[in-house]
Amino acid sequence: MTEEFLEEDFPILVLVDEDGIEHLFELLAELEIENDKYRVLVPLDEEDEEYDEEDGEVVILKVIIDEEGNELLSDIDDEQEWEMVVEAWQELVDNEDL
Repeated sequence: MTEEFLEEDFPILVLVDEDGIEHLFELLAELEIENDKYRVLVPLDEEDEEYDEEDGEVVILKVIIDEEGNELLSDIDDEQEWEMVVEAWQELVDNEDL
């Protein structure tokens, strides 16, 4: 398992949902577990582009490569896979004292 906690200046991603609506996220970390990649994101308040630390909400998505080589982000549907990824994220947070 490879875990990478990104630098202080977190990249901002714009994700488009099924309805074509754009949402802003800050990329906190990337996890690599059993040859799969996952991204840990925090939603930004789209009006002032700030993360509400009191809310503490993070979103974890799986990186999928489509037939054309494009990188897509997908929900994690498998409960066992989800638990494995959440455990890896929690371990990273505990070790980094975030």
